Amino acid sequence: MSQEISEKVHVLIIGSGPAGYTAAIYAARANMKPVLYQGIQPGGQLTITTEVENYPGYPDGIQGPEMMVHFEAQAKRMGADIRYGMASKVDFSKRPFLVEIDEEKWIAADTVIISTGASAKWLGIESEQRLNGFGVSACAVCDGFFFKGKEVAIVGAGDTAAEEAVYLSKLCTTVHMFVRKEQMRASKVMQDRVLNTPNIKVYWNTDTDEILGAQKVEAVRIKNNKTGDTQEIPISGFFVAIGHEPNSKIFKDYLEMDETGYITTIPGTTKTNVPGVFAAGDVQDKNYRQAVTAAGSGCMAALDAERYLTAEGLA
Repeated sequence: MSQEISEKVHVLIIGSGPAGYTAAIYAARANMKPVLYQGIQPGGQLTITTEVENYPGYPDGIQGPEMMVHFEAQAKRMGADIRYGMASKVDFSKRPFLVEIDEEKWIAADTVIISTGASAKWLGIESEQRLNGFGVSACAVCDGFFFKGKEVAIVGAGDTAAEEAVYLSKLCTTVHMFVRKEQMRASKVMQDRVLNTPNIKVYWNTDTDEILGAQKVEAVRIKNNKTGDTQEIPISGFFVAIGHEPNSKIFKDYLEMDETGYITTIPGTTKTNVPGVFAAGDVQDKNYRQAVTAAGSGCMAALDAERYLTAEGLA
């Protein structure tokens, strides 16, 4: 492949959620002149979140998109070069590292911070996207509080779905849990917790047919995939917990990943197996997936990058 370099930068940040913007803030303050490409979804998953109440410093809460505008403005004020564009290919086999942007141009970078995040997997029904943010959510820990004292539904069968169902059961009157097969994939201990929680009602062999409501979630229509029977259940919130997919495919030829595609980092750091390439936020974190933890790892990535550049005599 042709790799005619159009530009050389000191620190290249790929992705623009809390991790990417925080890395840009720290890198800019350290005079590392970071260049950040925002990717396909500038601001990341928080731009499809409505109210954020659990991020420190916002006592009255804040809308997710507005919060990301604040992050971006702060990074720009510190001197970060924020650009539209998406990384389409990389070559980490040599230094400087090479990153292709929008399948058009190659940028060389002394160090790269990957903060491309992860995308929630969805069921693929029209009403799910139409009501996203209006009662439909892919994060119970983020949004469960808004349904305190109400009935909700959750779809999924793994540990995440089980953990989120138990979490919701402490806030909501009833949690209707839809499992596609005759058993869960979750660990035995998590299955036991679900089945021993009185206000979690599990529906086996069940598919979500449609989420009902004009402006907000009002009910869900489910279908038994053995009998074909359908029923409607009045609910206020619908949670999708069928997994996340890290946005890491373009790095697979160079970086170590786990079996599901999350980039592996050295514990306690953001270092990947390629010295000088760092990963922060949800692309390497499948456990917490919170804005505040992503921001924290973005800070770590910038500090790790600064120390790398100093050690290599590139600072």
